[in-house]
Amino acid sequence: MTNSTPVISAFHTVPDFAKGRVRDLRIRWAYEELGIPYDTHLLDAMHPRGQDYVAWQPFDQVPALREGEIEMFESGAILLHIAEKHGGLLPREEQARCKAVSWLFAALNSVEPALMMVVMFALFHSDRPWSGDAVETIKPFARQRLKRLADALGNREWLAGEFSIADIAMVSVLNTDMVGLVDEQPTLSAYRERAFARPAYSRALESQLADFRQTVPLDDIPA
Repeated sequence: MTNSTPVISAFHTVPDFAKGRVRDLRIRWAYEELGIPYDTHLLDAMHPRGQDYVAWQPFDQVPALREGEIEMFESGAILLHIAEKHGGLLPREEQARCKAVSWLFAALNSVEPALMMVVMFALFHSDRPWSGDAVETIKPFARQRLKRLADALGNREWLAGEFSIADIAMVSVLNTDMVGLVDEQPTLSAYRERAFARPAYSRALESQLADFRQTVPLDDIPA
């Protein structure tokens, strides 16, 4: 019989700065919001995972999901699958649902790349003589994306009216900022803190932290 308990791939070893930021947290959070139990398939982040895993996740990243006979990868696709299958975390009204799906894609395609460019240069290339100039060159683009997001959110509590997978994705993306750009937008700082105050987020974070067996120094991260 096929095990119907969802299985999320995740890492058991990460550097300190990555705790609470690895993308499997997004999937744990969704399941915690819906009260659905899940298991984790733990992997070593420091070494290639092998062809069996690449057949499941072609880019050798996490998360990937196995649920019954279904296998899939990419956190956004998994979030959408969970919401549609289990009937939660998406508004029922059509326009609100379309807005939530739009913001889900925007989090991963419009906001995350802009933030990650800054983080990658600031964190992983800080010892290079060109790093400082590179970071300052790309910061304005990230700031512009965050300002657009703040303006669109306005005084609303959540992106699509009610809390949804769009907010899980977007807040997780905002949490990748380690250079303080989100804090420049009080609307986004408050939005992030509202999401972090949800009990399901706390449970998801505790679940991820519990799976980390050890940490590794930044210098040991493969290039």
